[in-house]
Amino acid sequence: MQQTFWRLQAALFYSLTLAGALIPAAALQRLGGMVGYVLWSLLPRRRAIVMDNLKHALPYLNEHPLWRPPGSQATSIASENYANLGKSLIEICQLYHGRGDHLIAGIELRGLEHYETARAKGKGIICFSGHCGNWELMALAFSRLFGDGVVVARRQNNPFFNQMVERMRMSYRSRVIYKKGAFRGILSALRSGELVGILADQAAGPEDGVLVTMMGRKAWATKAPVLIARKSGAPLLPVFIHREGERHVITFYPEHHFSGDMSDHGIQKETQALSRYVENFVAAHPTQWYWMHRRWKRAGEASA
Repeated sequence: MQQTFWRLQAALFYSLTLAGALIPAAALQRLGGMVGYVLWSLLPRRRAIVMDNLKHALPYLNEHPLWRPPGSQATSIASENYANLGKSLIEICQLYHGRGDHLIAGIELRGLEHYETARAKGKGIICFSGHCGNWELMALAFSRLFGDGVVVARRQNNPFFNQMVERMRMSYRSRVIYKKGAFRGILSALRSGELVGILADQAAGPEDGVLVTMMGRKAWATKAPVLIARKSGAPLLPVFIHREGERHVITFYPEHHFSGDMSDHGIQKETQALSRYVENFVAAHPTQWYWMHRRWKRAGEASA
């Protein structure tokens, strides 16, 4: 029975993504906004998480030097956030079905000199980012624009769905390393000179994370990027994608240089520094971060 359910789920996913892929590019912006509105209406629990996250983050963000609010109310930010998410979902459908070349071709690259400097070191590159903008487009674009790339992701519970997504990603030469036991695979990819993308902005657990301050509140953050960078010696570049009108911009920032302190305090300090890059992105592009995630879960009890 479980196998049958999984097959039906995968078939439904394929059908829905194919329908999204057939949407004309000229209608993407309008229909993407409509998809976002549907998600807002159908997912009340996630909507509540978004509003709660914004309520607690806005007092801090209002004082941030990079703050660029689309409006003063949480509801206006949330509304545009869902519209961006809807547009991204349609774009991912197009990419997965081989109809997204125009999206990759239209990407503007900024800070490319930082990528070139890091690439010249010959140790691979750790691309540190978060669930910002259309992060899936960025991952697939990297492989298409810069050669074979690797992303770290969670294996889906449905094996048929997981296999389908893998095939779609491989059409862009984008390989997945699954989180469980990923450390060895990541180091191997870096030794081969590959780009390894790590989205490190979601809540970690006490066993593999450290407490940082994120938008004025305590949060658990994974220490994996710090440990991987120090073990491999590979340069770590903060890299983010954001939407500007109907196009996307990928920005490479200068390499983040680590101290030699491998103590718990040193690891916590560097993890905090990496979290600031995500925080800066949110302040500059508040409608393009994944506010649906319970970023601050479990941290209240630990910091009390």
